[in-house]
Amino acid sequence: MKKPKRLKKPQLPAAVKRSFVRKKTDEQKVSDALSNVPRITNETVGEHREEVLSSARKYIYPLQHSKHRVVRISLALLALVIISFFAITGLALYKFQSTSTFSYDVTRIIPFPVAKAGHTWVSYESYLFELRRNMHYYQTQQQTNFSTKDGKAQLKRLKQQAMNQVVQDAYIKQLANQSGVSVSDQAVSNQLTLVRTQNRLGSNDRVFREVLNEFWGWRETDFKRELKQQLLQQAVVARLDTGTAKLASDTLTQLKGGADFAALAAQLSDDPLTKGSGGQYPAPVIPGTREIPPATTAALFKLKPGQLSGVINSGYSLDIAKVIDTTGSSLHAAHIQFNLKDITTYVKPLQAKQPGHQYIKF
Repeated sequence: MKKPKRLKKPQLPAAVKRSFVRKKTDEQKVSDALSNVPRITNETVGEHREEVLSSARKYIYPLQHSKHRVVRISLALLALVIISFFAITGLALYKFQSTSTFSYDVTRIIPFPVAKAGHTWVSYESYLFELRRNMHYYQTQQQTNFSTKDGKAQLKRLKQQAMNQVVQDAYIKQLANQSGVSVSDQAVSNQLTLVRTQNRLGSNDRVFREVLNEFWGWRETDFKRELKQQLLQQAVVARLDTGTAKLASDTLTQLKGGADFAALAAQLSDDPLTKGSGGQYPAPVIPGTREIPPATTAALFKLKPGQLSGVINSGYSLDIAKVIDTTGSSLHAAHIQFNLKDITTYVKPLQAKQPGHQYIKF
């Protein structure tokens, strides 16, 4: 017996179906939307922060490694530049013995040594300071060409002369320290004023600066530096040469006691030009007379006819001066000169005891 066919469930059209679907109200829609929003808690905030940081780390770490690499490369390049600079400068100074302005400026900043005087370093800057002013003088005043054969020979002599001078200056400073001798900036200024009032370096500031620049390529500070070293040398000799100081003091005592000035001048004076004439200068003395030291000239113009000066330290000698008469702005005078010992008298024993060494050869 055949089974009866199963009847199909009738299908309603889609439009009819939608008409039977229950529509949601606005409140239900809002409620459903809010239910889908994640809840914000400490745990969710922490999770979100970790997600952000983890995604950023992949960019941060490469940047950190790159920064460290840049620093390492920069330091390496800086070290290379410094090493190259010192290598090039060392060759320029010690092998080629450059005297250029650039080399001199470098030595003014970096204290490269040029020699050693006992236990004291001698700076390359002091050597170039001494050498360059002599080179300037020969080039501008003597028209010396240092590129010629004779010029090269002259330059070699100037280099050795400059080296000897700065090494000697270093020993003089040691002697000054041992003897408690020093020269103040005020003493330098006083000496400069004395020289300038006697019109020995120009009549005004402009001429003074021009003279310094023309002859030595100097500024006023350079001149004061050289003047201070000269005054220190003179002060050291004056302190150590006690024999000459005693002779001058004893002679002054005799003169004050009534001894004949001309007779003592003929007997004791070390000035061969005036010794035979009783110590009298051959020509009238005026301010700025170049044949007479500035200190002696200044002392003479403070005296009246017939008056004696005290013992005058003129730098390289001790003088006793006397005014004979005055005529207008000039005067006739006489002096007894006692030469101080040469500074080498005291430098050589120290140099023998503490030998030096120079780092460049000529």
